[in-house]
Amino acid sequence: MSGELLINVTPSETRVALIENGVLQELHVEREAKRGLVGNIYLGKVIRVLPGMQAAFVDINLDKAAFLHASDIHSKLMINEDGKEVKEAEQVPDIRTLVHEGQYIMVQVVKDPLGTKGARLTTDITIASRYLVLMPNASHAGISQRIEDVGERNRLRDIVVPYCDDTHGFIVRTAAEGAGELELAHDAEFLRRVWNKVRERKERKQTKAPIYQDLSLAFRVIRDFFGTELERIRIDSKLTYDQLCEFTQEFVPNLASVIEYYPGERPIFDLFDVEAEIQRALDRKITLKSGGYLIIDQTEAMTTIDINTGAFVGHRNLEETIFSTNIEATQAIARQLRLRNLGGIIIVDFIDMDNEDHKKRVLHSLEMAMAKDKVKFSIHGFSSLGLVEMTRKRTRESLEHILCDECPVCDGKGSLKTVETVCFEILREIVRVNRAYDADQFIVYASKAVSESLLNDEYHNLAELEVFIGKLIKVQTESMYNQEQFDVVMM
Repeated sequence: MSGELLINVTPSETRVALIENGVLQELHVEREAKRGLVGNIYLGKVIRVLPGMQAAFVDINLDKAAFLHASDIHSKLMINEDGKEVKEAEQVPDIRTLVHEGQYIMVQVVKDPLGTKGARLTTDITIASRYLVLMPNASHAGISQRIEDVGERNRLRDIVVPYCDDTHGFIVRTAAEGAGELELAHDAEFLRRVWNKVRERKERKQTKAPIYQDLSLAFRVIRDFFGTELERIRIDSKLTYDQLCEFTQEFVPNLASVIEYYPGERPIFDLFDVEAEIQRALDRKITLKSGGYLIIDQTEAMTTIDINTGAFVGHRNLEETIFSTNIEATQAIARQLRLRNLGGIIIVDFIDMDNEDHKKRVLHSLEMAMAKDKVKFSIHGFSSLGLVEMTRKRTRESLEHILCDECPVCDGKGSLKTVETVCFEILREIVRVNRAYDADQFIVYASKAVSESLLNDEYHNLAELEVFIGKLIKVQTESMYNQEQFDVVMM
């Protein structure tokens, strides 16, 4: 794959866009406020040992001392007060045999600080990359339990076992399913370089800052594209550019030559119309060049995609028109799944085709378009109802979930009751309240649209109800109410 990365950095947010052939294909977003400390490695100082709690408090230069329990101390790496290595034991050793006050110890955050509690620590260090997790305290290879296929597990184990030695073990992550030997080799090489740098910082007794910090988005993207052909990586922040230059020269030198600082006055995401593409990626309707369109609905259980011919009438006959629209839709579907990062079960409702050859060609076109996707997927062909069932591995939050929130008006339903429906609900509510309570008159508080309808289109129904209950009904507009909100107040 050949492409270009655009990295837009602000103090509160980092966004990375992958451009292929001048078109946005992927978008990654990270908000600074949502980044935690989990994964960070520190050289901390034990400031207090609590035998009764079998724990110690460790200063890692945060506002609150961090908490390290004896069960989270990897005894192979712990040195007791006599300077001797503590051996493994079936039971957790006494905390006083593992650490002592004033001792410097390398720890990793496993739980962020919360309220009055400090961070939770472990000495069992791990460092993750895209496909692998490095375990400096181990010497074996492990495979994620989520990779269920026995043949795939064996294939991955055969690749990774040679990377392990007496001081390095690896776990193969779920994302590695289907990954090639070269990709795994790049990850292993990257992780070894990172660990060597961590050890160097430990030897220098770096205590004022993390000796390893879980990578921010810009650095993770660089790491994940290690071994990938990129024409250019442009960054609009000079500080981030300098940091990435140092990072790539140290860890991914093959990408160092393609990094550029972008000082232009025009926003970097305007270069390939990225901002407009992001807005379009949040729409339900995606228009095809031919005039057809897709409707994409994302729900908790699955994502559904419906294809329609729209204004496209074709040049020959209806069958050719449908086939051409479906073929064009396969390219748009593959791109939208990557761009929106939609995962899980995906149901595609292509326009009905009677020609079996057309169905096979549409499926082949969809498979070819999806082949560019780095995320694992599977396509299961046409069902008896004419639907294509497929799955795509969930790797992160979808674009919609990152950028959007549930609508407070419709509560995520995606629709509102009509004005007429709300008016009839109000009339029924007045009857119910009148039967239950003794009131002289009623005041209805409703939105502007509903209030106007009650006083105009539904006025005759309102008047008939006044005669029926023998009481006055007043209507008052409440500007803060949405279309479904109303109150019936007794006077």
